[in-house]
Amino acid sequence: MTDKALVGKVALVTGGSRGLGAATVRRLAAAGADVAITFHQRKDKAANVVADARAAGVRAEHYQADQGVRSEVEAMVAQVAADFGKIDIVISPAGIFTGGPMGTVPVADVERLWAVNVHGVVATTQAALAHMPDGGRIVLFGSVAGKRAGSAGFADYSASKAALAMYARSWAHELAPRRITANTVVPGWAMTDMAMPPDSDLGRQALAQIPLHRYAEAEEVADAVAYLVGPGASYVTGAEIVVDGGWNA
Repeated sequence: MTDKALVGKVALVTGGSRGLGAATVRRLAAAGADVAITFHQRKDKAANVVADARAAGVRAEHYQADQGVRSEVEAMVAQVAADFGKIDIVISPAGIFTGGPMGTVPVADVERLWAVNVHGVVATTQAALAHMPDGGRIVLFGSVAGKRAGSAGFADYSASKAALAMYARSWAHELAPRRITANTVVPGWAMTDMAMPPDSDLGRQALAQIPLHRYAEAEEVADAVAYLVGPGASYVTGAEIVVDGGWNA
């Protein structure tokens, strides 16, 4: 994507205060997009990301919302639309992890997982579509755990991420008449504060299975997102872009 290819566009990035979401915000701001980011608890981190985006010369604001509560999601989207006038791009990296052997994870935790990882993403997208011009972009965040059952105890999380890819594929059909594309970025292990440390037992096991033998940098995942929302990806929809160093090869 060329520099400043997103000037005039408004992007909504959920979970934009940390990790892959924050890297995505910075990447889109560098390309000239105005950005609205959501956070749940860490307002200080959200403010730092907003400051970075503004330093790139774009408009940026943060909004508090619990993605697992539909009323908060809908109120947030309405406020973003009122503040920015439209929403051209919706990117949904916000999510949580819950894991454990089948039958051991409390029901409330599983329901919360699906409320945040799936229902909240759907609610955000549905609400934003009312404010999205034709030719908009939707990017969901899956996970390699949603493509291959790499270990036990990930069933609920993996299923929630696999569901998003099917939503994007279905939306690709539904939204094609409006030239709105819907795609999924599928990150592997990445260097974020939510990642398993690479020097832990699980981290070493993961590195042994990754052909490139390293975790992704958050910016490498953000580059894939930037491609999907840029002008060069106008004919890409219903696709999954896997950024995992070959783990799923």
